[in-house]
Amino acid sequence: MNNVTLSPMKILPAMILGLVGPLALHGWAQTGPTDEVGPLAKVTLHIDKASLTTAIAATPAQEERGLMYVTHLPDNDGMIFMLPFGRAEFWMKNTLIPLSVAFIGKDGTILEIHDMQPGDPSVPDSQLPRTRSDSDQVAYALETNLHWFSLNGIKPGDKIDPPPSTLGPAPH
Repeated sequence: MNNVTLSPMKILPAMILGLVGPLALHGWAQTGPTDEVGPLAKVTLHIDKASLTTAIAATPAQEERGLMYVTHLPDNDGMIFMLPFGRAEFWMKNTLIPLSVAFIGKDGTILEIHDMQPGDPSVPDSQLPRTRSDSDQVAYALETNLHWFSLNGIKPGDKIDPPPSTLGPAPH
């Protein structure tokens, strides 16, 4: 997710419970700035029979950066965002790889899945295509490589384990 203002997420409770740890960006090829967002935490999420090593965007800078400048994301890696409760909107500023995004409800149920293509760098930010949720019940978003959800048989109605609410305080 890129350039969406989100409320900060607190991951200390999850770190104390041992659910997350520092993210080693092994396999994540990046171009562009990488140092000002700080270290990322990770958690392994399970959806049906699939597992996804998921970076947690835990600070406003990490949320804003999202997967910008990433040129390669390993097959079973992704990034999760805590969102202000309601509708969600993502766009692909400085995002170099195609992605799929799942919009997720408070209880960890996938509500919608959308595919997103990298934006044209010559297009002003205000004119980049937006991916908007149909639902106004979105609390989280999970970005993966394009088609990861369909390749793993994951669809709306499936639940994430552990529930995203265990990664920090519930969204407002």
